[in-house]
Amino acid sequence: METFEKIKKIVVEQLGKDPETIYEDSTLKDMEIDSLDMVELVMAIEDEFDILCEEADLANLTTLGAFADYVKQKTGATE
Repeated sequence: METFEKIKKIVVEQLGKDPETIYEDSTLKDMEIDSLDMVELVMAIEDEFDILCEEADLANLTTLGAFADYVKQKTGATE
């Protein structure tokens, strides 16, 4: 399963969002992800991909596609 699809699955399962409304260019604001949701999302991503997300980097991640790119960079994935 590609990185974005795994992140999408996390958003659906952890945050209860509708999978039909989640795209790579979906912004966190559009999906109404608040700061508590963001903490849950980051923790789930860290667990799923066995990475540590740097707090300073998170401010630049405004879309799910950006999260996927960040995870690929941290894990060295080439998909």
